[in-house]
Parts: sequence; C-alpha cells; structure tokens
Amino acid sequence: MRAKRYGRLAAAALPVLAWAAVTPWAWAEPPSPAAPFPGTAAIGRAWPVGTRPVVLRGWEPPATVYGPGHRGVDLAAPAGAPVRAVAAGRVSFAGRVAGRGVVSVELGGTDLRTTYEPVRPSVRKGAEVAAGEVVGVVEPTGAHCAVTCVHWGLLRGRTYLDPLSLLPPWLLRGGPSRLLPVLGVPLPRPASAANAP
Repeated sequence: MRAKRYGRLAAAALPVLAWAAVTPWAWAEPPSPAAPFPGTAAIGRAWPVGTRPVVLRGWEPPATVYGPGHRGVDLAAPAGAPVRAVAAGRVSFAGRVAGRGVVSVELGGTDLRTTYEPVRPSVRKGAEVAAGEVVGVVEPTGAHCAVTCVHWGLLRGRTYLDPLSLLPPWLLRGGPSRLLPVLGVPLPRPASAANAP
C-alpha cells in the first residue's frame, strides 16, 4: 500500500521536477521574454561581447519619456574585447558622442536599431554587417559601470526596448540542464544484491 502511494506521488512529481530542472529561472536569472514588443522577434544570433557575458544591469524602462530608468543592458567586458553586431544590418552611426565611442546598427528587415557604447569603431557609417561581425572594441572608460562594460541598447524610433528580447532562448540560457533527485522513491537494488539470498 505504502509503495503504491509513493509510486503515485513520484509519478505526479516527476514531470513538475523535470520541468523545473530545465526551466532557466530554476537555476539562473530570468531572461527576457522572446518578443515582449510587437515586431521584436528573436533575430539576434550573437551576444555583443563574449559568449555569455555577465549582465551587470538590466533594462529598466522609464515610467515617462524623460523619467529615470536604464535604457539598455550593461554587459561586463574587458577593455579591448571585440564588440559584435547581434544581428545583420547597416551601420547608421560610428563615431563619438559626449566623448564616448558609439556604434549604431539598423537591423535588416525591421524598424529596429541597436547601439553599443563605449566602443572604438572598426566600421564606418553605411557598412553592411553580418550577425556576429566585429564592429569595434570596448573602450576603457569608467563612468557608466563600476567595471569595464558595454552598454547595449535597442530602439524603435525614439522608443527604447529591452535588447535581450532580440536573443533566442538558446543564447539566453547560461548552462546545462540540471536534474533534481526524486524524493521518496526507493533506489533500484544492484544486480548482485538482487541475486543474493
């Protein structure tokens, strides 16, 4: 009787535990939804820096146009690290703004634009870039983050959006799935113990 009850409990709990084990929020910071804004499909194919950079500060949309907030995502990156276009497009700006290097890329087939700063550009305005192509290197300026970082922005017109919404789920996940133990289910006996009297 008790074995049947444990068996039913394990059978009911196993799908829930398996789902929790493979869901990113079960073991990491929650990623942005794939497309929280109309027309922002997960078209990104690369992180701007590294393969899975640390997000130092996430996107915090302001309540009003001129209100406080964080209009992008800060990614940890050492000075001199390559900065890549997250998706294919055309460079709409490559130069200096308020003493910092900025690269802006209009994403192909959309009305979206990504920005990267502080970056020493290696591309010129009007250049076509592929997803993952280097557009510059991280400049060693320290006013925006406590450590060297890249501020990555996403805009539609003058409206700032969450840049993480460009990345597909497989790029947002930070590690392998972890299986959790199922409690209350007896372990199978080894073959040598099963044959013993």
